[in-house]
Formats: sequence, structure tokens, C-alpha cells
Amino acid sequence: MNPNSALSAWQLAVMAAVPVAALAAWLSVIFFAAREPRGRAQAAAAAPETRSAHVVPTPVTGEGELARPADGGIAA
Repeated sequence: MNPNSALSAWQLAVMAAVPVAALAAWLSVIFFAAREPRGRAQAAAAAPETRSAHVVPTPVTGEGELARPADGGIAA
């Protein structure tokens, strides 16, 4: 006589929960690994302005003009 081969409900629940939990953990690891480090972003935001405004002669008039930083803002 063969024993009953049907799985119980708790066994089916474990078989469903383990892959779902593994997938959630894997996606969480990928998400956290792809994030920008917080220390650098906060340090850059809190750092004092290090660029100095110096006078650069313009090629056409030869008059002095304040140099502009690469981001387009006016250097202070």
C-alpha cells in the first residue's frame, strides 16, 4: 500500500514562501547596491564653496569679466 503523496497545506505554503522571500531579498540587495552613497552627497552639500571668482579678460573687448563655473552659475 502506497502512502498518501499529497502535500499538506503548510508544506505548499513553505514551497511558495521561500522563492518569494528569496526574490524579495535579491531585489533589495540590488536596489541598495545601486544607490548613491549618502555620505558623499551630504558632505558635498555641506562643504563650503571652494571656487574663487577671478577676473578673466574677454577675447573681444579685453575688459575683465568674472569667470563662470562649469555649472552655469556665477562664482561668488
